[in-house]
Amino acid sequence: MAHFKQVIIAAALAGAALAAQAASNTTPPQNAQLQKSEISKGDPARWYQDDTSPAAQLRTLRKEIGAALAEANLACKQGPAAERRSCLKEAQATYRQDMAKAEQIREENHQH
Repeated sequence: MAHFKQVIIAAALAGAALAAQAASNTTPPQNAQLQKSEISKGDPARWYQDDTSPAAQLRTLRKEIGAALAEANLACKQGPAAERRSCLKEAQATYRQDMAKAEQIREENHQH
């Protein structure tokens, strides 16, 4: 599970690293609003429920890789215009690499 988190964190930070001047808030507005609503209710029960099947684990992994891309894209767009194109390209490349390796990542993170 630790490797999975590292991959997601690396993907999210890839865009931010290239856009060092970006604002600190890289959460898309619609996600921020949902997060605020959920936080006010306490931790959602789903945070503590493991995915029981490989298909569910893969679905969650792909969802998190997509969320990391959204955050990286937002960080790129908030960064300097001169770096934006290369930042977005790198974020997209990281996304494609992570998606291509999703099954391998899932297997590594769910070994017993």
